[in-house]
Amino acid sequence: MKETNSLTVIDMGIDTHQEPVVYMRSDCHICRSEGFTANSRVLLHYENNSIIATLNVVDEKVLAPAHAGLSKIAMRRLGVLDGVSITISHAPVITSLTAVRKKIFGHKLSDEEIWAIVSDISAHRYSDIEIASFLSVCAGSRLDVDEIISLTQAMVACGKRLTWPNETLILDKHCIGGLPGNRTTPLVVAIVSAAGLTIPKTSSRAITSPAGTADTMESLTTVNLNLADIQRVVNETHACLAWGGAVNLSPADDLLIRIERALDLDGEGQLIASVLSKKIAAGSTHAVIDIPVGATAKIRSQVEAERLASLFTQVGAACGIQIRCLITDGSQPIGAGVGPVEEARDVLAVLQGRDDAPQDLRERALYLAAHLFSLAYQERYELGLIRAMDILDNGEAWLQFQRILAAQGGIKSLPKASYQHTEAAPMTGTLQAIDNRQLARLAKLAGAPTTAAAGLRLHKRVGDRIERGEPLFTLYSDTAGEQQYALDFYQQSAIFNIGEA
Repeated sequence: MKETNSLTVIDMGIDTHQEPVVYMRSDCHICRSEGFTANSRVLLHYENNSIIATLNVVDEKVLAPAHAGLSKIAMRRLGVLDGVSITISHAPVITSLTAVRKKIFGHKLSDEEIWAIVSDISAHRYSDIEIASFLSVCAGSRLDVDEIISLTQAMVACGKRLTWPNETLILDKHCIGGLPGNRTTPLVVAIVSAAGLTIPKTSSRAITSPAGTADTMESLTTVNLNLADIQRVVNETHACLAWGGAVNLSPADDLLIRIERALDLDGEGQLIASVLSKKIAAGSTHAVIDIPVGATAKIRSQVEAERLASLFTQVGAACGIQIRCLITDGSQPIGAGVGPVEEARDVLAVLQGRDDAPQDLRERALYLAAHLFSLAYQERYELGLIRAMDILDNGEAWLQFQRILAAQGGIKSLPKASYQHTEAAPMTGTLQAIDNRQLARLAKLAGAPTTAAAGLRLHKRVGDRIERGEPLFTLYSDTAGEQQYALDFYQQSAIFNIGEA
């Protein structure tokens, strides 16, 4: 490396999320000699570490001569401090981008091409724009079953894997999302593990929803567990409820999810690969997949649901995991709470058997747990349902849930929102429909899931009779600005369809 390509590091203190950025003066001699311009991809090298970063060019007054500024993530990944000297050169050519361009023109990708793309993404060689290009071109139904299998296997291969030497049966469950408040996972995990079955549940944070399971569980306990902690908790309780992103089980998936969240995109092939790669990496042998179908759910038709179920089953079989897909009612939200804390309240109410517990959440959790029992014990669904109901109704599931929380670091007190507003029904009639997507957006505009206590609580369900002026929902937010932003959206939308039955 030429000595003239060395610059002194300055920590710019700028959060560029997960994309490393290097800042260089517009008159920098390296930019001139190497032909670098704004948005160039460059290789930063320090001792035994190197990273690829995106170049931002700044005015001369921003940086002293012979200095380069680094964003927070660039400082961390390169392992440098202020004042050290780094070298800067051209980034290597990322040959797998040729395969991305091939897919843009509608051609099928080979196993080798998909593995190369996933490997480069895992190694942080792709910029956010390049990751977005890959996700966009794979969205919809643009990946066939062979490509989805390759994508799943590549994502597993690039991460760590949990093994359970003393267990031959490892259970899991997943809901593909699109249904606000559908927080069945903590309930299912508590019920199934209370029976002595092993279910090490690693969950994602929200991608396009107001809360993921990890977001809800984080309001109750610690979810950022490392691999050793997960194994300890599972050995103690037969289960865990952890954030998968903390343990590097599928690092490529975590990077893809970050961009999916920004794009508000959840493509079919990526969805299947994301779900199954996490299950396989967690050591699961059997899993139930909940696929809600409804006019405003993620999956809108029976035909689409059956296609997705078939793909899940085929890809699972090819990757050595038995999948049972359950097509369920996605016509309206599940439970009353939407957002991390409000969904946690519903979970606790069901586990504690309270009179105000949402019965639809209870029934769906029992349904899913019964199917897991059916898979595990090779028994009829009806027997599994009786088993699940007994465990929930006699308090075993609630005791088991407390054991899991204690093993993960203890039980937290749920935070309260700084602002709340109860919206009244604008007319008398019957609540005929709730728009799931718009309702989810309302909760997100209020601050969920970034602010755990933000979200909303429904006071009426589809089919309920409503009198004008009765409470329709309560909105929770952390700032007056977010509250008003959400309420402005509500006034301009048609989330609740009230009419005569």
